[in-house]
Amino acid sequence: MAKYTIGLDYGTNSVRAIVVNTSNGKEIGEAVWNYAHGTAGVILGRDPNLARQHPADYVRGAEIVLTRALAAAKKSVKSFRPADVIGIGVDTTGSTPIPVDASGKPLAFDKRFAKDPAAMAWLWKDHTAVAEAAEITDLARKTRPHYLAKCGGTYSSEWFFSKILHCLRTSPKVFEAAYTWVECADWVPAMLTGAEAPEKLTACICAAGHKAMYHDAWGGYPDAEFLGALDNRLAALRGRLRAKAVAIDTPVGGLSETWAGKTGLTPDIPVATGAFDAHLGAVGSGIQPGTLIKIIGTSACDMIVVPRDQPLPDIPGLCGIVPGSILPGYHGLEAGQSAVGDIFNWFVNYLQPGGKKAGSHEELTVQAAKIAPGASGLLALDWNHGNRTILVDQRLTGLLLGQTLYTTAGEIYRALIEATAFGALTIINRFEEYGVRVERIVACGGIAEKNALLMQIYADVTGRPIAVSRSAQSCALGAALAGAVVAGKSAGGHDSFSAAQQAMTGLKKKVYKPSPAAHDVYRELYCLYRQLHDCFGTNAWKGDCSNVMKRLLEIRAAARR
Repeated sequence: MAKYTIGLDYGTNSVRAIVVNTSNGKEIGEAVWNYAHGTAGVILGRDPNLARQHPADYVRGAEIVLTRALAAAKKSVKSFRPADVIGIGVDTTGSTPIPVDASGKPLAFDKRFAKDPAAMAWLWKDHTAVAEAAEITDLARKTRPHYLAKCGGTYSSEWFFSKILHCLRTSPKVFEAAYTWVECADWVPAMLTGAEAPEKLTACICAAGHKAMYHDAWGGYPDAEFLGALDNRLAALRGRLRAKAVAIDTPVGGLSETWAGKTGLTPDIPVATGAFDAHLGAVGSGIQPGTLIKIIGTSACDMIVVPRDQPLPDIPGLCGIVPGSILPGYHGLEAGQSAVGDIFNWFVNYLQPGGKKAGSHEELTVQAAKIAPGASGLLALDWNHGNRTILVDQRLTGLLLGQTLYTTAGEIYRALIEATAFGALTIINRFEEYGVRVERIVACGGIAEKNALLMQIYADVTGRPIAVSRSAQSCALGAALAGAVVAGKSAGGHDSFSAAQQAMTGLKKKVYKPSPAAHDVYRELYCLYRQLHDCFGTNAWKGDCSNVMKRLLEIRAAARR
């Protein structure tokens, strides 16, 4: 009798569920629902840094995609029954904290705050807390440098405490009404199991360790004295956060009777501790030591693991080094880029070069593919939404250099792709500078699935072959693996993530191999990229950029010959 688990994947614009066979990883049912609130699921404001979501979409979305995915599974496999589902895993965006009341209910469900963006989920891409992030960083450097050592040396505006402190200062009524704040990755599993109450909540090490300066070595979250130095009300909040954060091999509890009734699933099947989409995407792509998993979507996350018994230095510029955050038994290392697909969407949707047809992603990709490396004479910085790694500075912006009166939309599109590839190489170089070898790269995510040109450019820029995860839904698949592990081998699941990965994950046959000639050109262009990167991104660089434009013209002339 086949057994199945469900992976529930909350993204930036939609929620997805897949039903997966635990013995072979076959995905027999899938459903997607686009969030109802905001613009493409994101609530925006006058401040271009503001990005929120309504938690009501999390609730409604779960019911819709779970029931539809189960129906799709039944249609695909006639013998399938909802009772064959033995576990559920959940991944979400993050850091996406939600202010909740004393019962664990989001404040956005309260009529007083129903339309107040501050009472909603503060989406990962919300950068309104730049000033607060700088303040937290400065205080930690002076009084708690070890806090920063494990999160790359700089605290980000994308993260937990920055957003809470910003709410405290700009929306004090919401802050005072909130009993505590809960990461979306923790709230959704709690919702499914009826354990939303703060004293019952399970906190995932993924969110706590990478975004909230949690570490067992100093007793969990930052101490009350440190938080009180920022604001006394933060010190009081410290006592309402969970004392212990756990890994994804820990069940939150069993599916509640309420949710069993809504979906047709069996009550009490285990629901795994949640995690971020990128972390479970890495699990679903078969992450292991030496393998860099690159999740490429609206943004990009780069994940690698190192055995916990192996010496590992603190690495500046990362989004954290956290024991157990990706796989139990390993240090999880996270890096990433704040925008990748969002940069291409900006060019297509906001600037609309050539109109809807001529300026579509598909047509621009065709145009860009006709251009040889270096032939455009263009060079860009991929900072349209700030720099996450290695500079950790959300006040940086994009740049396009080398334009002439004859520059085409296709050339710009290619330059934007190349810029994100150069940013990816910068991250790889940072890992290897500190002794973490990147022996192979596996990509996953929507762009890795759909854009062969981008994948080839990434291979040419990095000089490394790039494989692609077999599943088009690697994040949801990773969540399903977590469901299989918490269900256990006796129930038809697995007794370890190693066993689950071996049975349920794989790679596509197509591997993108670097062209030596293209790589030679990109090595020259990358040197110029690093000049711009260090010039505009740091205050320590004392070089000279007067060569960049002229060198781009020389590279262009050589490429066109």
